[in-house]
Amino acid sequence: MLTRKKLTKLLYNYALITVGALLYGIGTAVFSDPNNLAPGGFTGIAIVLNRIVNIGTGKWFMILNIPVLVIGTWKFGFHFIVSTLYATGLISVFTDFIAHNLQQYFVTDMMLAVAFGGFFMAAGIGLIFRAGSTSGGSDIIIKLLRIRYPHIKTGMMLFITDLIIIFFAGIVMRDSNAVLYSVLVVLVTGWVLDFVLYGRDEAKLLYIISDRNELITERFLKELDVGVTNIYGQGAYSRTDKKVIMCVMKKRISPLAEEIVRQEDPDAFMIITSASEIFGEGYKNYFEDKI
Repeated sequence: MLTRKKLTKLLYNYALITVGALLYGIGTAVFSDPNNLAPGGFTGIAIVLNRIVNIGTGKWFMILNIPVLVIGTWKFGFHFIVSTLYATGLISVFTDFIAHNLQQYFVTDMMLAVAFGGFFMAAGIGLIFRAGSTSGGSDIIIKLLRIRYPHIKTGMMLFITDLIIIFFAGIVMRDSNAVLYSVLVVLVTGWVLDFVLYGRDEAKLLYIISDRNELITERFLKELDVGVTNIYGQGAYSRTDKKVIMCVMKKRISPLAEEIVRQEDPDAFMIITSASEIFGEGYKNYFEDKI
């Protein structure tokens, strides 16, 4: 039985899928399809097939997804197939509805189509992924690959598979300009998708070796409200035992940390490096947010 919390979460996820499907449909029908852009994935294949047999890009998208959805049901279960069927069905409906009823809003400028088409499609896919679903097609294949290769980001995987599809689309369409513009769409889509999925959660990782370790730690805890870990080490030359402060913090407050170290110990040895993804308290939940 669904609790109120689970029902709220379920409704929220399906709302995300609905908005994501609408954005994806806009990206396809308003920007990509009218300009012969085949931006990879099953959408790109559907656009090419619709040039051969004109039954609607959205319908082709749904037809292509049927065998992949069967595989998805076997691998990910009933809940997955329900949400994915909902997503693919809405994308199909939105794409064809917009294509047939909103032609006056189609964008014909190629650079605008590349930029905004890539943005809308990536934002749509990202929202659907965040809801724990996929838009079908190559997204299911990517989801399977993520299980085997979790260290490779989703955007990069989509980029590789999309390039392969664009290559074959170029052969069919015989339009080298459209092929090159399609590559640009894929680049935009990959960048925006990673932004939607992973966010700008870049942080700074600090290692500090100082004789005033306790004062720096106390100020970090009190003034910056960040966690601090002491790592115990030993100087290779002096053989002196030392405590090394290790601390990760949001990018925007790292200058304050640097100023605290400068004030307390100008001679401190400090290493500052970037951390692209942080999981744990105050940051992302690994099990919920890793996509």
